[in-house]
Amino acid sequence: MSTNLADEVKSKMTMLPLEKQQQVLDFVEFVIQKNEAAPAPPRKSLRGDLAHLGSSVTSEDIEEARREMWRGYMEGDE
Repeated sequence: MSTNLADEVKSKMTMLPLEKQQQVLDFVEFVIQKNEAAPAPPRKSLRGDLAHLGSSVTSEDIEEARREMWRGYMEGDE
């Protein structure tokens, strides 16, 4: 590999047909654009987003919901 990466890329590019060279250029421009885009703001956890509702779910609430959901599930399959 050459000492300069840009020279290596240029050397490889000249081996490609013109249409493929255009695709490589389009890709490089896409990567540059994506790199320059403003980073997305950090996301809050779902718990943090819903904290203003003042609802707190306990493990007992979850267990009760599971029991209600699965009650009678296997009945009648015999």
